[in-house]
Amino acid sequence: MSEAVIVDAVRTAVGRGKPGGALSALHPAELLGSTLRTLADRNQLDPALVDDVFAGCVSQVGDQSYNVARTALLTAGFPEAVPATTIDRQCGSSQQAAHFAAQSIMAGVNDIVIACGVESMSRVPMGASAVGGDPFAPLSQRYSDGMANQGVGAELIASRWKLSRSELDEYAAASHRRAAEAQAAGAFDAEIIPVAVPGSDGDSVVHDLDETVRPNTTVEGLAGLNPSFYTPQFAQRFPEIEWSITPGNSSPLTDGASAVLIMSRERAERLGLRPRARFHSFAVVGSDPLLMLTGPIPATQRILQRTGLGIDEIDAFEVNEAFASVPLAWAREVGADLAKVNPRGGAIALGHPLGGSGTKLLATMLNHLEQTGGRYGLQTMCEGGGMANATLIERI
Repeated sequence: MSEAVIVDAVRTAVGRGKPGGALSALHPAELLGSTLRTLADRNQLDPALVDDVFAGCVSQVGDQSYNVARTALLTAGFPEAVPATTIDRQCGSSQQAAHFAAQSIMAGVNDIVIACGVESMSRVPMGASAVGGDPFAPLSQRYSDGMANQGVGAELIASRWKLSRSELDEYAAASHRRAAEAQAAGAFDAEIIPVAVPGSDGDSVVHDLDETVRPNTTVEGLAGLNPSFYTPQFAQRFPEIEWSITPGNSSPLTDGASAVLIMSRERAERLGLRPRARFHSFAVVGSDPLLMLTGPIPATQRILQRTGLGIDEIDAFEVNEAFASVPLAWAREVGADLAKVNPRGGAIALGHPLGGSGTKLLATMLNHLEQTGGRYGLQTMCEGGGMANATLIERI
């Protein structure tokens, strides 16, 4: 079996996912195309050698419809002969793209694949792909009380794991503090690529700093925010909820793209490229679609069981901070040291561009392992509908 290795990983600095955000003037195919073009250029890779491109994207409608992966690679100037496909596993879409890419190499089908992802939440709002329909209508027989949104799932997790509002806000403030410290120290410089964005005066503006990081965030300031997901109907249905999830302890709407260059180790060495890490193990699970966000717990347990590694042997974790209750409940269940969890801040501070988050986290985790001398990194992502991916990489 071929060994699948990471040669490089890049991402854009994120922008606020609303009109006027730093990246909102860019079409998502241009945004993703910039990562593909830079990935090839900085590795002096002939794009014609790429066997396939797998891209994650959640809201595949409007500007992100008709296989945005293919549009992006053509926008990037890749040869027309290079194929691409777009994947939806909700928030884990580009993490799944990385799994499919690595697995295709391990199976001997491909030698060079780019896994990537994009989401422009400013141009294609979350939920837009439902286009006025009811995608969950057929589930009414199985779940007679009806489904709930992810925010309610986050509230239920906070309630069932007895996570107080102060714990959630303290975690959120720490995410911003860690991200701001990493930003100031240049820790993201190796992964962030500058993106030229059209300005209102016709000139281009270079965006290369994550726009969602708030260095002055305090627990006291977060305590003044109102709950985001309270409704009288949900309050009656779930009387145990204390309504602690706010905009401050949730991930913000975000624009961004990211890409990872994955090769067989043999092909990388033949091209004179240095393998930086290898894909060690993978897991994907389904979980309760009402709680929806607990999947990282069994996904992590499964990957540890398969590898025989103990939780303390992992040097760094990237656990997507869709809401603060997710990594806190996860850490409590799997026994992880919170000091190793999202050590450079997470999505609460660094944003969550849905389909682009998986490969974004992979880029950050890879660079953290290299800069700290760590060996193993584990990434896991909660996903809409009750699923989760887990990826274990080993630095070479």
